[in-house]
Amino acid sequence: MKVKIKKLVKHAVMPSYAREGDVGMDLTAISKTKDEYGNQVYGTGLAFEVPEGYFMMLVPRSSNAKKNLMLTNHCGLVDSSFRGEVLFKYAFVDSHEKETSIQKGVNSYEIGDRIGQLVILPYPHIEFEEVKELSETERGNGGYGSTGN
Repeated sequence: MKVKIKKLVKHAVMPSYAREGDVGMDLTAISKTKDEYGNQVYGTGLAFEVPEGYFMMLVPRSSNAKKNLMLTNHCGLVDSSFRGEVLFKYAFVDSHEKETSIQKGVNSYEIGDRIGQLVILPYPHIEFEEVKELSETERGNGGYGSTGN
């Protein structure tokens, strides 16, 4: 599948797969700022034209486990109608370290680092049908911990 991509700045890095068979493509930080809440905001300098019927999912890389950062929305969803710059916004996990980490640049990504991944997936158009009853299952309405594990 071909997806149109626009470099918003000359030095933006095109997304790429790290290895053959990878699901996600790495995205690289070309800017690093702080928002009004103290979160690290990384710009990619890229905008996408995701085809209708598809969406782009933004997720952290596995190397994020080495950082004191958590993607603020845990998983970003980019609709096919969005044409702005793709950003990653990370919050510091430990609030005590938040200020010192920001000041020292510790446990965060830097410009030029691969900051996350993108995956483009199809989605069905859902129509809900209101009913009075749902079909019976063995689990029923058993929620968290209902399997006994």
